[in-house]
Amino acid sequence: MDPIQAMILLGVFAILLAIGVPISVSIGLTALTTLGFTMGFDNATTTVAQRIATGLDRFTLLAIPFFILSGELMNRGGIARRLVDLARALVGMLPGGLAYVNVVAGMLFGAISGSAAAAVGGFMIPRMKEQGYEVSYSAAVSVSSATTSLVIPPSNILIVYALASGGVSIAALFVAGYLPGLVVGVALMGVAGFIARRRRYLVDAWVGFGEAMRRFLAALPSLFLVVLVMGGIVAGTFTATEAGAIAVLYSFVLAVAVYREVRLRDIPAILVKASVTTSIVMLLIGTSMALSWVLAYERIPELVVGAFAAFGGGRVATLLIINVILLAVGTVIDMTPAVLIFAPMLLPIVQPLGIDPVHFGIVMVLNLCIGLCTPPVGSVLFLGCSVSGAPITDVSRALVPLYIAMIGALLLVTFVPELSLFLPRWLGV
Repeated sequence: MDPIQAMILLGVFAILLAIGVPISVSIGLTALTTLGFTMGFDNATTTVAQRIATGLDRFTLLAIPFFILSGELMNRGGIARRLVDLARALVGMLPGGLAYVNVVAGMLFGAISGSAAAAVGGFMIPRMKEQGYEVSYSAAVSVSSATTSLVIPPSNILIVYALASGGVSIAALFVAGYLPGLVVGVALMGVAGFIARRRRYLVDAWVGFGEAMRRFLAALPSLFLVVLVMGGIVAGTFTATEAGAIAVLYSFVLAVAVYREVRLRDIPAILVKASVTTSIVMLLIGTSMALSWVLAYERIPELVVGAFAAFGGGRVATLLIINVILLAVGTVIDMTPAVLIFAPMLLPIVQPLGIDPVHFGIVMVLNLCIGLCTPPVGSVLFLGCSVSGAPITDVSRALVPLYIAMIGALLLVTFVPELSLFLPRWLGV
């Protein structure tokens, strides 16, 4: 790619984002414009359309709509309330009180549905406010803890990385996400506890062993989904796509027949919402795959690899530079296109250094999770502000110590590969 084409690519993308064009449309138009100056706009239009269709023609991607629908059924089925009740029984009496509960509930909810931002945040923020927590701080805790659900399986973004990496095992990625997700959660809880002691926030009284057991039993059917889905994948009983379908069936039975908080007449609305979310994700994937192909056509990955080779840095320096790049990328590009565009570029750089693709996938996702909490594009940040009603400036300020905790956890996961690789190796996936 010559300098003029590079300027066109970056300029078109920056202008489209600046004027508020949706990210998926911005990516598609950037791919079309860049390729148009190479092969003509008639041929470019056909090629980009073909690449979008080809990018979506993957059996693996069927897991995404299944897990999205399962998450919607869980969101509407009273799961968040039961998990929050369980978390309050487990950690509500500790210094940090409801902030700890928020983080633990986010991890638990992420483990069963892969989505925690709206479900747990919408439930916890009003309760934190009632106990004297600042609204901006409550939203900041909810926003940062929601990112753990993107690392702890089932995680749609790990499926996307498996696709972008050219065949990394989804089962290995899923299993690899548990310990790093726990590391992030513990880091956030440490900061929350420190802030709670300084501000003297209220804590819950211990509910007693009997009540704690009652709450555990109430949440147990939800938690069993983790055993069902991950157990089946690790044992080789079914694939990740089949696990998604099983998760939908189990969630339906749980929400409709067991908890009875979803009625049959609610199902059409749930299906519509899941379809809208799926269409947004799939459009992002399609246009991102098209842009990724355009970059490969213009030999950008080769240039990037060459630049790193000329730099000659070792493993530590390379990982630090890549972390900085991904942290910057995450602030302006949504997670899905960032993974699809940058994973094919960066994997050829890290693999010769002996960095496992599974470990690198977790590091990449953790980097981009921080971007979801960061202006100007951070979708989880905006969702947290919307749920809480707090100004984005106040929430961003309250997030600063939590950013530090997440970056500390990121560095730990980056330079201690066994945090990502121990469980996959132990379980043989």
